[in-house]
Amino acid sequence: MSVISAFASPSVEVDACKEIRDFMSGFTLETTPGSAAKIADFREHVRAETPVYITFLPGSNFDDTVAVAKRLRNEGFVPIPHFAARSIPNKTFLENGLERLRDEANVSRVLLIGGAVPTPVGDFSDSMQLLDTGLFDKFGIRSIGLAGHPEGSPDMSDEAIREALQWKNQFSHRTDAHMYLVTQFCFEAAPIIQWDQRLQSEGNKLPIYIGVPGLATIKTLLAHSKACGIGASMTFLTKQAMNVAKLLTVSAPDRLVTELAAYKARDAKCGIAGVHMYPLGGLKKTAEWSYAVADGNFELNRNKTGFEVELTA
Repeated sequence: MSVISAFASPSVEVDACKEIRDFMSGFTLETTPGSAAKIADFREHVRAETPVYITFLPGSNFDDTVAVAKRLRNEGFVPIPHFAARSIPNKTFLENGLERLRDEANVSRVLLIGGAVPTPVGDFSDSMQLLDTGLFDKFGIRSIGLAGHPEGSPDMSDEAIREALQWKNQFSHRTDAHMYLVTQFCFEAAPIIQWDQRLQSEGNKLPIYIGVPGLATIKTLLAHSKACGIGASMTFLTKQAMNVAKLLTVSAPDRLVTELAAYKARDAKCGIAGVHMYPLGGLKKTAEWSYAVADGNFELNRNKTGFEVELTA
């Protein structure tokens, strides 16, 4: 539903709502094995066929990744496990992992990342080395996500990131799999838009899925941001955190979504293809909010800088 603002004509209002709905359509979610263990049944919160990424944190047991992938498949979802290059001992481990995921959970989509480990535990240090093994084509992986860095990375120089993305674009022509980028979560649209425009000018052809932080308190968002090394747009969050009274206020990404939706709808060169939601404050709240927005169950605020969603108690 939409509300007719005193600051806009009905047609403009409807267009803005449609942009937001279209932008959120087909969003993805994620879970950790630890978080999954606390969810009795994903079907209570997530709609059938929704793609759900399975994170692989440093020191994790890959058996847990396989178990969660199998569970998600059995409950009617599309599991997308992470492979963190610096946490993979060798090619044999990678091959066995892909074989298990295919056989036990019918996995055909994965996400490859370098992984937040200072020193590799084995033979791999980046996702390009994983791709070069040829194992993803061998085991029928049809879709491969790769990390995007709108605000840079604490683990790589900007030039190294640029060279890696050029390599990945070239590799996309040598694999049977569809390749795309997924970014870390960000809080402001401007750095994302500038980054996307630069990538398109440099010839990037990989579709981009923007990481959006789900509903969480500012305190929780700040903690996750520090742990993940979020860059420039964290200034936005830090300013809010300076007001102690707001630390436990639940923050929604409505302004970020509104601005990115408008950019995607109105710039023909935009490389953004969709949204990946990070349920930093819990899967239930983020899923409910995201489905409500995708369904159009929200009202724009008076200045059309964001919107409000009424959630169930």
